[in-house]
Amino acid sequence: MRAAIGARGRLCVGIDPHPPLLATWGLTDDAAGAMRFGLICAEAFAGEVGFVKPQVAFYEQYGATGMAALEEVIAACRSAGAVVIADAKRGDIGSTMAGYARAWLGDGRLGADAVTLSPYLGYGSLEPAVTAARSAGRGVFVLARTSNPEGASVQAGGVAQGIVDAARADDADGRATVGLVVGATRDHGLDLSGLGGPILAPGLGAQGATPDDLARIFPERELLLPSTSRQVLAAGPTVAALRTAALATRDAVEAALG
Repeated sequence: MRAAIGARGRLCVGIDPHPPLLATWGLTDDAAGAMRFGLICAEAFAGEVGFVKPQVAFYEQYGATGMAALEEVIAACRSAGAVVIADAKRGDIGSTMAGYARAWLGDGRLGADAVTLSPYLGYGSLEPAVTAARSAGRGVFVLARTSNPEGASVQAGGVAQGIVDAARADDADGRATVGLVVGATRDHGLDLSGLGGPILAPGLGAQGATPDDLARIFPERELLLPSTSRQVLAAGPTVAALRTAALATRDAVEAALG
């Protein structure tokens, strides 16, 4: 992760082939269109963007063929040298959580470098995934304070800080296995000091956050991964235009964060 940041910067770009964007790109609203979308992104971001975040739902909606398409996209992004974060937001207990961990953090074709997890069945329910990630040298990003306004009703009142504190304790071995999702769209009000793992910060661009907001909201920046989707993806479908948009956003982020 540090090598990717050093070579390509902190920016994480989502790969979100939702139906309106597929139509804008002139692609079909099916698994083949979603796969083509992801492969164009992989080519455009190769060598320039350190982190990509395929949104699993936009592939899962097409059933088995969609998941097969996602496998191809993950493989292409990893072959291009990007760190792949599967945005699956999985959360369950016991053997079910272990099954999700095998799917997204294992050696199968869906295996990514990291996966997003929901802790709202209790932070301890994530243990099978954290253990699997630590064993495989991969990572998890646990939802703490998300970028959507609806999240406040669940995450306020100290709940999000409790997730932060649990993640901090869980990463006491210093391997940065456990990261957090903390939205960039508002002042989060969390004590993030002393975290060993990275922070995935969605909301840059279309949701309203700016590079200057990142600098203000996140004083801890070494492993901060600002995430954007629509702001860059709107430049498609050509590889050159996507690459130009990604570079502009990446450079603005780096200039703001120093």
